[in-house]
Amino acid sequence: MFNKVILVGNLTRDIELRSAGSFMVGSTGIAVTRKYKNGNGENVEDTLFIDVTFFGKLSEIANQYLKKGSKILIEGRLKLDTWQDQQGNTRSKHSVVVENMEMLGDKNTIINNSGNIVGGNQVINTKQNYNNQTQNNEKYNYTSNDTIPF
Repeated sequence: MFNKVILVGNLTRDIELRSAGSFMVGSTGIAVTRKYKNGNGENVEDTLFIDVTFFGKLSEIANQYLKKGSKILIEGRLKLDTWQDQQGNTRSKHSVVVENMEMLGDKNTIINNSGNIVGGNQVINTKQNYNNQTQNNEKYNYTSNDTIPF
């Protein structure tokens, strides 16, 4: 199965950072707006509010450089949480677990939580590794087209 989500939007609140044992977890929301013209030719904006979760070092980086209103591109996977409410009803909510992000600042700037301006359009590409397995990032160098298998 394939579970991949890519969203661009603005954070709806500052990141709430907390410790979960040996790693950090950051929670926030993202507002994603779709603009289009309806059948009558009128401009329409449709905004979705989606909860997102960062894990590990990615949560610390996001907390350091992003705040409410920051523009961000996130890539991750869709997750469904279910629970019982106080009346015993089963409730559920979709959220996105962030695996990669790109901070998209206006005029290539980002203001961190300390109010300092840092470089914009920062690409943070971290594949989360929850089983403490090392990732293989080997690059393959082909010397001729004869060795390419297709």
